[in-house]
Amino acid sequence: MSATSPLLARPPAPPPAACGLAERLRAAREAMRSGRPVLLTDDNERENEADLIVAAECLTVPLMAMLIRECSGIVCLCLPPAAVERLQLPPMAAVNGSRHGTAFTVSIEARHGVGTGVSAADRVATVRAAVAPDAGPDDLVRPGHVFPLRADPGGVLARRGHTEGALELCALAGLAPAAVLCELMNPDGTMARGPEVTAFAARHALPVLSIGDLVAWRCAEPRSSGACGQGGETSDLMPRGRSE
Repeated sequence: MSATSPLLARPPAPPPAACGLAERLRAAREAMRSGRPVLLTDDNERENEADLIVAAECLTVPLMAMLIRECSGIVCLCLPPAAVERLQLPPMAAVNGSRHGTAFTVSIEARHGVGTGVSAADRVATVRAAVAPDAGPDDLVRPGHVFPLRADPGGVLARRGHTEGALELCALAGLAPAAVLCELMNPDGTMARGPEVTAFAARHALPVLSIGDLVAWRCAEPRSSGACGQGGETSDLMPRGRSE
C-alpha cells in the first residue's frame, strides 16, 4: 500500500511513538472518522497481537482487500449484544472453550447481492447487510464468510479484548457501534508483534492504540454504560480522573 493509495487519501496520522495518550486517542479518533484503519494492540500477557480496526459504516472494498491481504483473512464483525440478538445470531459453539472467551456467533453471508461470498466485494456486502439500520435475520444466511463477534456490554472495562476495543473506538469517534477487524500478520505467516506492528504502522502512516489506552480513556469518561451501546462524541481526550 503506497502513500497514494485510496486507503490513505486523508492526511496520515502522527507517528505513534512520538505521541502521548491524548495525541494517540485523537489520531485514532480521526482515523476512524475518515475511514482509515487503526492498529489496536492488546496486553502482552494476553494474545499480544495487533488487529486492524475499521468502523463498519466506513468499510470499502479496497479496505476489505487490505484486511484480506495484510492480515489473517478471517474478517470479523464486532457487534453489541442488541445487534446480535436482533439478527438472531446464535453462538458458534454451545459451550465456549476459547482461551479468551472470544464470543463468535455463527458465520454469516448476505442473502442478496453476493456470489460465493469470499471476494472482498462480497464480504463488504455482507457487512453492510448486517449493519443496516433495518437489518433483520432474513437479510442474512448462515454459514458464511464473515464472522460476527458479540462484544461484552461492559466494553474494555469488563473484557480487555479486541472485540470490545473495536466498539470503544467507534464510541471514541462518535460512530455507530459496529466495527470490522482482522489480525495483522507478517509476510511469513506469523503474527505481527512489537516492532513489527510499529514498522507496519510507520510504513502505512496508521495510528496505533492499545487496549490499555482505551481503558485509561474509559476510566476518565463520565459515561456509566459500556461502549456496546450507541457511540457518542467525546469533548475532551485528556484524563479527567476516574468516574466509574
